Amino acid sequence: MPEPTIFKKIIDGEIPADIVYEDDQCLAFRDVNPQAPVHILVIPRKEIASLAETDDGDQMLLGHMMLVIRKLAAEMGLTNGFRVVANTGVDGGQTVNHLHFHLLGQRNLEWPPG
Repeated sequence: MPEPTIFKKIIDGEIPADIVYEDDQCLAFRDVNPQAPVHILVIPRKEIASLAETDDGDQMLLGHMMLVIRKLAAEMGLTNGFRVVANTGVDGGQTVNHLHFHLLGQRNLEWPPG
């Protein structure tokens, strides 16, 4: 059995996190290395390695997570805009093999991101 990811350890309460939202499907917490004044990670409780590893049965979960992101953006006052990122795979810059969305805001987010 592979070693649990840091996100699985956060879900299980083995590692502390600054949790800003949780329900039976997902968890959201502040990134320990923020790239913007608001940088929240939203992760599913279900262990899914990446967006590429989702299947049709994950449709409701993914939709739920997008609605949670919308809610968090409103609560964080991101009325001027925000960015949602899902790094996927090595070339996509994914460093933790557990699906997660980055919610970034409260600064001008240039394009392309780099």
